[in-house]
Amino acid sequence: MKRTLQIATLFIAGTILLASCNSQGKAKKESKTPDIKKENVEKEVREFVYPLPTSFEVTEMLNRIEAAYILSLSNPVGNVDKYFTEKSQALNLGIYSADLSYASTYNQNQETVDFMNASKHLIEKLDITAALNQNLLTEIEQNLESKDQLVKIITDSFYDTYEYLNKNERTAVSMLVLAGSWTEALYISTHISEDTFNNKEMVKIIMEQKEPLNKMMELLEQHSANEDVKSVIDDLKILHDIYNSIDPGSISEEQLQAIKNNVAKLREKFVA
Repeated sequence: MKRTLQIATLFIAGTILLASCNSQGKAKKESKTPDIKKENVEKEVREFVYPLPTSFEVTEMLNRIEAAYILSLSNPVGNVDKYFTEKSQALNLGIYSADLSYASTYNQNQETVDFMNASKHLIEKLDITAALNQNLLTEIEQNLESKDQLVKIITDSFYDTYEYLNKNERTAVSMLVLAGSWTEALYISTHISEDTFNNKEMVKIIMEQKEPLNKMMELLEQHSANEDVKSVIDDLKILHDIYNSIDPGSISEEQLQAIKNNVAKLREKFVA
């Protein structure tokens, strides 16, 4: 039903946009018809829009500045069987999602499949398989050599999972997944180089996580009645305070080191 509604909405939106473009084209021959991107229209019709930059966006920034891929930074897939509580499963679904983004961004094919399998395992444990495209793993394997398509497939799976959780009154779980994903992306960013402070682009990436963290804390606070969410708010408080003590446009080496140390402690707690 959802897919039918989306297709219908896309068709109507596309028809309106095309009609508008055609009428403008007749009035002004020199103006170019704007591209109509299907994914942009799809995003507009989603009831629950993913609220933060995805881990793909963070790892892609790392890739652009030619930071190395370091597999040991990711949560080993062998850990997936030790997560028994809903909290640990949701947090590590987010963590493996970030690891999946990291691997696929860097064209690490085997690791991409491994992290997708780990994510799928946790999705099954959380009993949210209905959120997952049943052909997802096959599509990933078929597109390992096409980074753009792979990014789209996996990013869509993030959006679908987030939307499913919220529509099915499991918002607390979706908040935990977001927290895990954000934490892992920051952990990778702060530990990918031994000389982070002297790399201006790396520092910029880390500093840019302030706004997403503030947004995430606002979202978490809305669901603080949930004991698991409240505990994650408490866990993130030190990092939140550090980020909000930083003056706009500048950061000291001590502040950067404090972020690095605290996200490492937090991440270690989440994956334990």
